[in-house]
Amino acid sequence: MTAPARHRRQVRLSRALGIPLTPKAEKYFERRPYPPGEHGRARRRNDSDYSVRLKEKQRLRAQYGIREAQMLATYKEAKRLPGLTGENIVELLEMRLDALVLRSGFARTIAQARQIVVHRHIMVDGQLVDRPSFRVKEGQMIHVKPRSTTRDPFQVAAAGAHRDVLPTLPGYLKVDLEALQATLLRRPKRSEVPVTADVQLVVEHYSR
Repeated sequence: MTAPARHRRQVRLSRALGIPLTPKAEKYFERRPYPPGEHGRARRRNDSDYSVRLKEKQRLRAQYGIREAQMLATYKEAKRLPGLTGENIVELLEMRLDALVLRSGFARTIAQARQIVVHRHIMVDGQLVDRPSFRVKEGQMIHVKPRSTTRDPFQVAAAGAHRDVLPTLPGYLKVDLEALQATLLRRPKRSEVPVTADVQLVVEHYSR
């Protein structure tokens, strides 16, 4: 898929889900804050309980850019853990390597974060990791591979160019942006994680 086609798809998906998924999509979303398609502006009939829960699950999934199989696996793992399942889901997703690369400001979007992990630019505690789904543990350090730090995209990131479109740095991360290093200080708490989702509806969708 070409970059313009991928961008158009993200804009359309953003409008369908009611949340901007990328900085560019946010600009389009502000101008057209209604669903895409011929009847996007029309008053919509009341959604069924099922469709409301499904949409909430899709919103959460889209913000992390993951497949349904990954989402379902995360739900099953979250259900086995102590505490509230919905909060556990978000906390587990937030500990993915690609999510933390994004939060740290090394990338501008979750798709870009995933790409730089897959292209072997990211290390965890000195070891190269190319799996976006890698679960970072408390105390582990994420950093850009030394040979990659001089590349333009990482020089841009180190200068803080992405901070204008990213949420405030959450308290569970310690970041040295100039050095392109970040440490997961502790497990994230749902209240700190900058994603838009009614997690209880996500749980209800899977437990139906």
